[in-house]
Amino acid sequence: RGIYDNMKTAIDKVGRGKDRDVNVRFQAMASHYLFEPEFCNPASGWEKGQVEKNVQDARHHFFQPIPRFASLAALNEWLETRCKAFWAETPHGKMHGTIADLWAEEARSLMTVSRPFDGFVEYTKRVTPTCLVHLERNRYSVPASFANRPVSLRVYPDRVVVAAEGQIVCEHRRIIDRSHDRPGQTIYDWRHYLAVVQRKPGALRNGAPFAELPDTFRILQQHLLKKPGGDREMVDILALVLQHDEQAVLSAVEAALKSGVPTKTHILNLLHRLVDGKSFTPPTISAPQALTLTNEPKANVERYDALRKTEVRHAS
Repeated sequence: RGIYDNMKTAIDKVGRGKDRDVNVRFQAMASHYLFEPEFCNPASGWEKGQVEKNVQDARHHFFQPIPRFASLAALNEWLETRCKAFWAETPHGKMHGTIADLWAEEARSLMTVSRPFDGFVEYTKRVTPTCLVHLERNRYSVPASFANRPVSLRVYPDRVVVAAEGQIVCEHRRIIDRSHDRPGQTIYDWRHYLAVVQRKPGALRNGAPFAELPDTFRILQQHLLKKPGGDREMVDILALVLQHDEQAVLSAVEAALKSGVPTKTHILNLLHRLVDGKSFTPPTISAPQALTLTNEPKANVERYDALRKTEVRHAS
């Protein structure tokens, strides 16, 4: 049994007395971990006074002064470490030993926790003709093959996952912006639009999804667009990431640029050599002694003077 406040993440609507409309995902979590949720009465802080006091003390202990972190994951890792250290040095109060000591003793009698609950909020969305799905005023790209089709949008605190036909289609970092005085953002993944530019190579030049190409691809594009058919050749090279590891394709492109031969044929050759485990650098060949010249010829341009037997003067 678990006692909870009437938080919005668990309760959709508070009814009379103990009547509650429990959130579907919260109920699914309770069924997954096999516990029965029970909810406090509204505006009845005395029912959980000890919990409120513990939260107040923890905030003062851990967040004074307020720490700063680069990511939510870094904050959670730091907070977990601090909490465990706090438990190890804090007496239980009613029983002998610290909180950590008593927890270690109790944990031996508890059931093994099942696999983690996949705690997402799911929406059904239709992909736009421009291969985007909308969420909270922001737009996220989806592979072009799913344009104009319904998909499942799974929203996590830090990411957005698109699923369709029983499989994960793509994933994006979630954009959280509470400001309403500016337009929402559009998050592209250029790989999602490769099927489009294969039909319309010219869209590669100014297409918004391709503004964030890796620098190596951008440099290659500058070389290829200088010659006829460069758009098509660039699209074919980008499409290699659909069948090969992207880092391997980038390595092949970098080697082609370094050698001064940034062409599709050369990049394919280098990529296949890399996939087959062969080196880009040709092996050093030592010539047999019989083929080594004893006296190497020297350049002598004066012998060409023999070809000029007479000097012919032309009328000016």
